[in-house]
Amino acid sequence: MSRQVTRNELRHRWSISHNYLAGVTAGDWWRLLRQNDFAVSPAYWHRAIFITATSLINSFNSRRESRRYDKAVEQMRITKPPLFILGHWRSGTTLLHYLLAHDREQFTFANTYQVVNPKTFLTTEQFFARCFSWLVPPKRPMDNMPQSFASPQEDEFAPLLLSFCSPYIGISFPARFDHYSRFLTFRDASAQDVARWKEAFVWFCKKLTLKVDKSLLLKSPAHTGRIRLILEMFPDARFVHVHRDPYRVFQSQRHFFDTAAWYTYLQKPDLSSIDEGILNRYRLMYDAFFEDLPSVPPEQFCEVRFEDLERDPVAVTRRIYQSLSLPGFETLEPALRSYVSSLTGYQKNDFEPLDDRCRRMVADRWARNFEAWGYAI
Repeated sequence: MSRQVTRNELRHRWSISHNYLAGVTAGDWWRLLRQNDFAVSPAYWHRAIFITATSLINSFNSRRESRRYDKAVEQMRITKPPLFILGHWRSGTTLLHYLLAHDREQFTFANTYQVVNPKTFLTTEQFFARCFSWLVPPKRPMDNMPQSFASPQEDEFAPLLLSFCSPYIGISFPARFDHYSRFLTFRDASAQDVARWKEAFVWFCKKLTLKVDKSLLLKSPAHTGRIRLILEMFPDARFVHVHRDPYRVFQSQRHFFDTAAWYTYLQKPDLSSIDEGILNRYRLMYDAFFEDLPSVPPEQFCEVRFEDLERDPVAVTRRIYQSLSLPGFETLEPALRSYVSSLTGYQKNDFEPLDDRCRRMVADRWARNFEAWGYAI
């Protein structure tokens, strides 16, 4: 694995694309750097320079947008129940997100441009999404799923840029990964941090609703450990949780850190800690998930297996609509079938089998999930 990691590090070292911090404003960027003692590794100084340049543009546009829209955003009321897609990273949440996002009659969703430009997208998206489309690779580096600024995207990046309360910052600044990990479930976060994140998240949701007033379709794997907080903000929220064979999740998460993560680092990572980090985050996330799940009314929750979703996406989507009493599946179905047909020939990642030591480690640390969902150890 070390030889492959080194090759991918060299391949992506000079990349400035695929970096969510390109949407930060200058004052916030300075605050984030100060929070991390300005410790950017020399290998990534070019990224810091690029982020600094874009932050100045973002600050100008943020002030302009604030003057124009802040009052309207504050007065906006979210009256339609949002739908949250839950599931650990690499469990099929993106496929499900792409499928449900075809229901344009019922849902609006955050796209890639909006989540990385939360302070400016109302005024800049139409122009900048075309001019800077080259910053988004046409396929996701970890799984070859197509993407663009217009693609449905996980909303985690927006409150991250607005509050700096997200475990994702620990990927950019791995020296303080443990510090940012408390924002995965907020169980160990301060009341001030919780309030700051909730305020940022609701503000972004209001902004999306101001643009298109439909039910919000939201997806962030980190939300899997935040059901309690979500219900405090949106008591009528609906949830669909997708799970996958834990062995496959572990392999795919390893692959993520060997591909996509190399676009994001601002500090040299400790590669020897990757496996332990994957194992620990999974356990922390599902500790919170299983603790919070009883608080969700049954009619607001649906659970699916990725293996079923992959085998028959249309049938599983139909079951989700029935379980959550969502209207309009008959209208959606033709578009859904057309999209599924377009996926013909998609090449999944092919991983080497886990060695016996890794299999025992995953089975031991994630035993509850194997049992709860009926996966074979």
